Amino acid sequence: MNRCALNNGQPVSVVIADDHPIFRQAIRLAMEQACNECRILEANDFDALDALLQLDSDHDLVLLDLFMPGVEGFSGLLYLGKAYADVPVMMISANEDPAVIQRALDYGASGYIPKSSSVTDIIDAISTVLQGEIWMPAVAAQPGRGLSAAEAQAAERLQQLTPQQFRVLNMMCRGLANKNIADQLDLAEATVKVHVTAIMRKLGVTNRTQAVLMANRLAASEPGNPQAD
Repeated sequence: MNRCALNNGQPVSVVIADDHPIFRQAIRLAMEQACNECRILEANDFDALDALLQLDSDHDLVLLDLFMPGVEGFSGLLYLGKAYADVPVMMISANEDPAVIQRALDYGASGYIPKSSSVTDIIDAISTVLQGEIWMPAVAAQPGRGLSAAEAQAAERLQQLTPQQFRVLNMMCRGLANKNIADQLDLAEATVKVHVTAIMRKLGVTNRTQAVLMANRLAASEPGNPQAD
């Protein structure tokens, strides 16, 4: 076997962000079999992933669970594209709806791996993206819709937020008050208020509820597909 069959013999650094330890372990084992020079890090929720990338964003790929705890739907993907633009992100999920897969690609994912994929397909998918290409599962060839006009508008507005404003909005979506947000982000409450005002201005809304509703347009649920994986 090559020194690293995943990336033309080059060492690889990958972050596996999924709340299921058994799935993380399965991905790790598959990668270690294909590459003996893999640097593999793990995160079990979105806050842990963000903290890890803030410390070190020098990675070749992030594998991101579509329903990652701590973030709403595709907003995590949108945030990573803003905060860590040089790191490709592949979505992983049990949801195989072609419409969901197309939405992930529209939001900037470099690929989409169904959790039902074989080890061979997973390695092929990772290898394809590491070489700068887009990878989609066969099911994505079925008809599906991309972003609605409302989603596209919401995504465009959300992309105007700074990484810190994304963090604040994500905590607003969890129902946290300004004081709680300030405590978690180690900020002054007055600074959080400034961020909230800026968020509402950039999103074109007048209150927190409207801001949360706009963020929720990026939810990953589809008719007939419950948000579970």
